[in-house]
Amino acid sequence: MSLARRSVTSSAYNVTANIIQVAVLLGRSIALARLLTPDLFGIYVFASSIISLTRPLAMFGLQGAFLYRTPTGQEEQARRVHFTLMALFGAVWAMILAVTALFFAPEVRTALWVLVGTSYVLLLTQTPRASLTRNVWFRRLALLQVVTAVATTIVAVGMAWRGFGLWSLLATDMVAAGLALLLFYGPRPVWRPRLGWSPVIVRDFLQFGGRVLGGSLLAQALDRVDDLWTGVFLGDTALGFYSRAYRFANYPRILLAKPLNQVVAGTYAQLTEDRLRLSRAFFRVNALMVRVNFALAGLLALVAPEFIVIALGARWLPMLDAFRLMLVYTLLDPIKITVASVITASGAPEKVIHARAIQLGVLLLGLATMGPIWGITGVAIAVDLMLLVGMGILFWQARRFVDFDLKRLFAIPVLALVVGMVAAWGVIALAEVPTSPWWTAGVKASVFMPLFGGLVLLAERGQIPKLIEPFRQLDLPKGSK
Repeated sequence: MSLARRSVTSSAYNVTANIIQVAVLLGRSIALARLLTPDLFGIYVFASSIISLTRPLAMFGLQGAFLYRTPTGQEEQARRVHFTLMALFGAVWAMILAVTALFFAPEVRTALWVLVGTSYVLLLTQTPRASLTRNVWFRRLALLQVVTAVATTIVAVGMAWRGFGLWSLLATDMVAAGLALLLFYGPRPVWRPRLGWSPVIVRDFLQFGGRVLGGSLLAQALDRVDDLWTGVFLGDTALGFYSRAYRFANYPRILLAKPLNQVVAGTYAQLTEDRLRLSRAFFRVNALMVRVNFALAGLLALVAPEFIVIALGARWLPMLDAFRLMLVYTLLDPIKITVASVITASGAPEKVIHARAIQLGVLLLGLATMGPIWGITGVAIAVDLMLLVGMGILFWQARRFVDFDLKRLFAIPVLALVVGMVAAWGVIALAEVPTSPWWTAGVKASVFMPLFGGLVLLAERGQIPKLIEPFRQLDLPKGSK
């Protein structure tokens, strides 16, 4: 099967899996928010942030090295080397974190120990994941997403209902690790784990990994420093509110951007020598994400107060402003990720590191100046400013490798977003709409969605088929792998 067909098929699997996953995880998040207190979410997220912030040290850029530096005809040997290095680096990382956990409060310590164990198990499944990604085969990965979402939801909600508190959240990681082992190494394994060593491949992998490690650490810092800062300076309860604001704002990204970003990593890696096709894939992926994400984020921003009251309960209203601001981040961050992917695939990961270093400086300055004044709202503003700075830098650098038009990418969806939101707010302000949250949410949605969709379709009706199938028109030569 050609790369174009595999990319389209993989996108279909991932999008379908993510639609199911979003529905299941949204239900789980709502149920857990009703059953658990904000401070428990704060403890869990604080421990998870420590894991995420340090995990790049265990992975050492080896996923990217396997994707982009595996020698032709030596994939099996590369798998063995990758697995060996991942097991060694992961073991050292896990032991250091397990000892470090002793210096934290009891509940954080327990959470860290559990998450270190489950994270190490997941590290051991990275080799088959990388192999499937490199070959643009995503059916099993999509199946794992769905099965994990359903199983973890059943376990977590059931445990929360029975009063297990923090363990209800930790159980999701334990179940996810067990399922990953089963689906990758159980019956009909993707690959049978074997140790291996090749000095040439090891040296090449470590050299590449060393080049991207700084970028990976910076990426995790950008994603997690706000959580750690909130937990340390504002407390567990504030972090609980902030983390749920991010969680619910993140669902538009999970729906479409996440599966497309998974697929384009392998696609970009195989198109780096063809600027025309790489530019075409780059533009269509990002154009599709912008249009769908703008629609979903605009709708969520409009109905945010009603959603919180109806779905979560009035006790979660303190997260309203942060939730709306985080929609900006979750809307645009996937685009930043795919821009970084094309720069890395084109052989310039140091450009991404430079951009992320500047972003981290902006974020730390924003947290220090706005966080103490406005609380989690100030934290969300700092995150948005950091993202906008990074996008500007990365888009500027990406012009060396791909051709694109920012006006074509953003103009129509931005116009449709503004018109739709202003019209919805105007109807609520001027019309005599019942004060029931169900009524106001329904009116806002019924005004915004037709206006947004109609304007986009009217302005881009000739482009929609191409955007829906961003890889079908790559026109790759026969026999492309």
